[in-house]
Amino acid sequence: MVLYEHTENLEYKLNYSRKNIMRKQTQVVSEQYAPVAAAYLTSAVHAEGQDLQDLAAFVKAQPEARVLDLGCGAGHVSFAVAPFAASVTSYDLSKEMLALVQRTAQERGLGNIQIQQGYVEDLPFPAESFDIVLTRYSAHHWVCIQTAAEQIMRVLKPGGKLVVIDVVAPKNALLTTFMQSIELLRDTSHVRNRSVPDWEAMLKGEGFQDLASREWRLPLNFATWVERMKTPAEHVVAIESLLKDAPTEVLEYFQVREDNSFTVDTAWVEAVKPA
Repeated sequence: MVLYEHTENLEYKLNYSRKNIMRKQTQVVSEQYAPVAAAYLTSAVHAEGQDLQDLAAFVKAQPEARVLDLGCGAGHVSFAVAPFAASVTSYDLSKEMLALVQRTAQERGLGNIQIQQGYVEDLPFPAESFDIVLTRYSAHHWVCIQTAAEQIMRVLKPGGKLVVIDVVAPKNALLTTFMQSIELLRDTSHVRNRSVPDWEAMLKGEGFQDLASREWRLPLNFATWVERMKTPAEHVVAIESLLKDAPTEVLEYFQVREDNSFTVDTAWVEAVKPA
């Protein structure tokens, strides 16, 4: 009885701590993204890319799919796949982003898109609700990635598919530390970029199968990168200082240029829920 009570109390404390962290993350995301939602709609990094075309083809190959777009941001994934899906649920923490998605979907005549606000760690959908779950440039904001994976597994139908697209961390510790540092300075809602092996290990651990991945390099214009997030001036100076004093290995790997623009690793990680 004593052991049970101790375990139950520990679980309660862990759940309370997680929920408290998630509430704080909601506040940070709201403060960060409310003023910049429109910038993400027109951002070339987010609005363009072969990966958006590939996602559209991925959904088109499964007619009448119900799709969940996690961390939808300005809605670029939702807009790309909606013409080929039975329905798309655009899900995000930011109500400002969701309002933008709803308005833009109406303007584009995409009537099968619906919006929903909430945490990825606590999806408000019944089990086995979706055929496909997609997320693009969002997962590095997730506080409890394993809990999010559990939720994705729960809401996917048997045989349902998951695609994660995100900036990924290099395997080298020095390079990873540098990346996480400048990401956090630029955007305080940043949690962590994970490596492809990290993603694959975590998804396998949650029971996903048929994993596949591919990587490519994404060039980022420094001025646009910080302006889009309205990064505070003192943080911009700190990032510039880190870039100026970075070891040669870092400068070469990220292909840092004279204007501080650089290149990052991006990946598509695909997995399937067992049938």
